[in-house]
Amino acid sequence: MERVASDDTKKELVQNKDSGEVSSNQSKVVYVLGGPGSGKSTQCSKIAKHLGFRHLSAGDLLEAEAESGSNDGKMIREYKKEGKLVPSEIIVKLLQKAMQESQKKDFVIDGFPRNEENLSAAENILKIEPDAVLVFDCSEEEMTRRILSRNQIDAGRPIEEVFDEIKGVFSELNAGQDLGRKEINI
Repeated sequence: MERVASDDTKKELVQNKDSGEVSSNQSKVVYVLGGPGSGKSTQCSKIAKHLGFRHLSAGDLLEAEAESGSNDGKMIREYKKEGKLVPSEIIVKLLQKAMQESQKKDFVIDGFPRNEENLSAAENILKIEPDAVLVFDCSEEEMTRRILSRNQIDAGRPIEEVFDEIKGVFSELNAGQDLGRKEINI
């Protein structure tokens, strides 16, 4: 864990009605970074549940906005379709909106910032610096094991074998089993 904020940035998050900025006044903001499968979302959920923080996932916010049908949502879908990164300003504005609408004042932000541009946009738009940055160091082998255990299907096999495995997943779904956030890549 790295301490990156100065003491005067720990303030309560409030919306400046004129500028739309989020200012801080006695709040805490923690960024959580790590590779896919490193445990970011799992640990952020625990932080939210046990330590009273609001868990904000940059990826979940982007996905929700993409599904909303808004103009930004349409743009996000286009960027994803083209395999491009969504502009930092859009991500930060989604975070800003979620923070302003929250009943909590302490935030753990999952998967953000991904680069210096994201960090700079957050500092410029939100006018806050994180109180801490948690970087989850996990070996590639472990991340791969975790991701593959999320119900990914080896599609390099014969068509009928792949479909048999898919039917098994759907049987579990139809039986009412909670498969969590299973990812199936075919």
